[in-house]
Amino acid sequence: MKVHNFNAGPSILPNEVLYKASKALIDFEGSGMSILEIGHRTPLFQGVLDEARNLVRELMQLEDDFEVLYLHGGATTQFLQVPMNLLENDGTASYIDTGVWSNKAIKEAKQFGFVDVAASSKENNYNHIPKQFNISPNSTYLHITTNNTIYGTQWQQMPETNVPLIADMSSDILSRPLNFNKFSLIYAGVQKNMGAAGTTLVAVRKSILGKITRKIPTILDYRNHIDNGSMLNTPPVFAIYISLLTLRWLKEQGGAPAMEKLNEKKATLLYDEIDQNPLFRGTVQKEDRSRMNVCFIMDKPELEEEFLKFCKKEDIVGVKGHRLVGGFRASLYNALPYESVEVLVEAMKYFSLKKA
Repeated sequence: MKVHNFNAGPSILPNEVLYKASKALIDFEGSGMSILEIGHRTPLFQGVLDEARNLVRELMQLEDDFEVLYLHGGATTQFLQVPMNLLENDGTASYIDTGVWSNKAIKEAKQFGFVDVAASSKENNYNHIPKQFNISPNSTYLHITTNNTIYGTQWQQMPETNVPLIADMSSDILSRPLNFNKFSLIYAGVQKNMGAAGTTLVAVRKSILGKITRKIPTILDYRNHIDNGSMLNTPPVFAIYISLLTLRWLKEQGGAPAMEKLNEKKATLLYDEIDQNPLFRGTVQKEDRSRMNVCFIMDKPELEEEFLKFCKKEDIVGVKGHRLVGGFRASLYNALPYESVEVLVEAMKYFSLKKA
């Protein structure tokens, strides 16, 4: 029996993705070899990589100037790879600080140039998305984190700016339709909405590259990955295959527009219960609430452990809040069924009747 999986990442995958992946572990497309054994420069894997990259283009409706890459290192490597490729030593980049991950990105960027923190919600424990900020026209780019997994905030409207817009979309990519062409570079660890842990998506406009004088290490230069078709070194074959299966599933469901409808329905159900339940309380300003990561607390914190034990008894896992903020967090990524949210809501109701 499967549990109701609210983990923040690595997170739930569609059942059919798991089933097809398990078959490929034994025999990949009748080759007599496991997907774990095939050569990465064989036609077998080239087909996987080509289809995955093309599906990203299709689902995000990217313009021709974009290149799609699958890279190692997670979003954490992108925190440094972005400024290394785009920011001159005497240049300035603007960042909006909305949580732990944007703060880590800021710290890395400071190693390569000047960083202007255009706005921050840190003073309010990151409980909202800043609405007021001024971006210097001399900034090389503006960097945002579109969804904040730890604090449960999400950009509902992308900022307007005259400089290139860079986004870490690790926790909400393809969970809703966006004008992805508004961005100059998008990166995302795929282990929440686009596959399993082990690879990172980068969609980058070729026109923003090659403009700095800094010497870039070979493996960290986006242009080298582009020139080598995202196979500058051995790619994470299995993780890319899982991403391909997940992208196929996403397309079959109706793409980002269909996901948005489902994710909005799931989030509304859970937030409505939080708002009306006397035992629980949300931690984020309502207009900035994330549809991906619902964060909430108890007014009786002494009951937290008891509620977590009750959830475990009901086969509800992954709802403990991040260690930095405590409380609870339910992650509602694309593959999470609506029925799992119903089960969590019923558990909250029952527990409240007993304890409130």
